[in-house]
Amino acid sequence: MLKKLVLPALAAAACVAACAGPGRGRVDVAVGGPDYYDGYYDGYYGPFVDGYWGGDGGFWYMDRDRGWHRDEGGHFRHDGGAGFNHVHGSGMHRDH
Repeated sequence: MLKKLVLPALAAAACVAACAGPGRGRVDVAVGGPDYYDGYYDGYYGPFVDGYWGGDGGFWYMDRDRGWHRDEGGHFRHDGGAGFNHVHGSGMHRDH
């Protein structure tokens, strides 16, 4: 019985994963580590490497050139909404 439920679910997940990727509304970031975070992002800044919620309440993200920036426009949020995609990451690259 369990195999009848698990195998179709895995197949469906594989199909969804195959449909996602660059240029399809998905944002990939590093995952794992002690400062793991979840959030939502509207894609305004383009792809980013990593990020974290700072002590100031703002989201800090690292761009492709390894530069850190604070999200001043509300493009990263704790809650979802229309046009926002779920993102998660490690927040481990805090070298600024």
